[in-house]
Amino acid sequence: MPKILITDSIHDDAVELLKQAGTVEVATDLTVEELKEKIKDADALVIRSGTKATKEIIDAADNLKVIARAGVGVDNVDLTAATEKGIIVVNSPDASSISVAELALGLMLSSARNIPQATASLKRGEWDRKSFKGMELYGKTLGIIGLGRIGQQIAKRAEAFGMTVVAYDPYIPVEVAKNMGIELMEVNDLCKVSDFITLHVPLTPKTKHMIGKEQISLMKPNTIIVNCARGGLIDEEALYDAINNKKIGGAGLDVFEEEPPKDNPLLTLDKFIGTPHQGASTVEAQKSAGTVVAEQVVKILAGKPADNIVNLPRMPTDKMNKLNPYMALAEKMGNMIIQLLDKSVEKVELTYSGELASEDTEMVKRSFLMGLLSPILLAGVNLVNAPTIAKNRNIKIVEGTLSECEYGSSIKIKAEGKEECISLVGSLVEGAPVLKEINNYKIDIKPEGIVCVIKHMDKPGIIGKASTLLGDYGVNIAGMQVGRQEPGGESVMVLNLDHVITEEVISKLKNIDNIIDAKIIKL
Repeated sequence: MPKILITDSIHDDAVELLKQAGTVEVATDLTVEELKEKIKDADALVIRSGTKATKEIIDAADNLKVIARAGVGVDNVDLTAATEKGIIVVNSPDASSISVAELALGLMLSSARNIPQATASLKRGEWDRKSFKGMELYGKTLGIIGLGRIGQQIAKRAEAFGMTVVAYDPYIPVEVAKNMGIELMEVNDLCKVSDFITLHVPLTPKTKHMIGKEQISLMKPNTIIVNCARGGLIDEEALYDAINNKKIGGAGLDVFEEEPPKDNPLLTLDKFIGTPHQGASTVEAQKSAGTVVAEQVVKILAGKPADNIVNLPRMPTDKMNKLNPYMALAEKMGNMIIQLLDKSVEKVELTYSGELASEDTEMVKRSFLMGLLSPILLAGVNLVNAPTIAKNRNIKIVEGTLSECEYGSSIKIKAEGKEECISLVGSLVEGAPVLKEINNYKIDIKPEGIVCVIKHMDKPGIIGKASTLLGDYGVNIAGMQVGRQEPGGESVMVLNLDHVITEEVISKLKNIDNIIDAKIIKL
């Protein structure tokens, strides 16, 4: 029978499930050498966050078929090493969604009704029925920033409270939100209309301090902010000032920019409540995390399809060697498109040309989707789950081929958003990705680093004015390509830059006469 090695504590129900698939050995608190010895003949390794499934550990396994992480994050698993050995890695991404959603609602209720403050007063021997007047959730507007798994769970529960739900999520199609009875809007508009605001997005350079002084200044005096996602999404200094000066009603945080928070002034405020990153700390979430991955292990060891796979078995070496450069190109093109559109992508057309058209391009498509989706997902996206995530977000994928193309083996991608359409053509030059066209304008530029795309009229002096402006702000241009279809018409200028452009510089670029638009892309 298969050997299943469990090296971190999981729920008893999960252990019983695993016993259906093989011989179970539970061995926790192992040293690296002890783990290397025990994993030699194991068919499955079941872990939580304690065990580090490094390349050294994975290389010591002779029969390992699956690594099961009871939880969301797989930072403690070397996915590359596992993939190279054809080992499937599974996790349980939905295990804590309800627990986090319920905690967010708990913080909302506790803040609205001053429950922690009233409890503390009662324990001091006081009977103060006047100081803790709160407000109802019923009839109020809840603004959800991030309408993913957790955001949608909160929306369902908010509806039961009789709340109106609005949301910000540029990657959710309008019709998907509409079907849930939710109106989509921009962050600043959401801040204006919401009585409660809850955040459920990943922490990225773009989302860091997405709730700052400007957004808080737009809020109602009674607005309550809740964050059970990631510390750093809210500017805590601006939040402190707003609560301290009674500009908003209060806040409830489960996450902080620094954890544990040290000398954080928020902790001195009566209208602030918090918890020590407890989102997934429930009996049910821990049970679910264990049993979900146990079910996947049972399926995999029985040779059946499994869910929640976060990697792919290794492909034949010759096939991977041929496709790898095109996969890298497709991923960069996907990353460019999502940044150029700024809005949700509703439809994508991929056309493969030349010799590439005769290849199995499934991995190329998945690489594109990974590049398209990875910047916007909290739990991450990979080659295995990218198509499923795209389908769940109602992104329509169309593929086609052309036997010939002026660029040889190449990829053309056309992506449609709610308001605009972007097309890119990319190819390989000496094995490296090169962008050949953008919106039918011919260019020749490497998709790497900081790229600025400027749409403008083909008029004398435009290039000079843009270059001078960037130089005035200390921004060096490493490369430049200009494409046009006819003299005097619309053109596109694509710049490789050595420095990041601020919003102030972008705004000034747009204000130059005959410049139609300017966007910055980080690759």
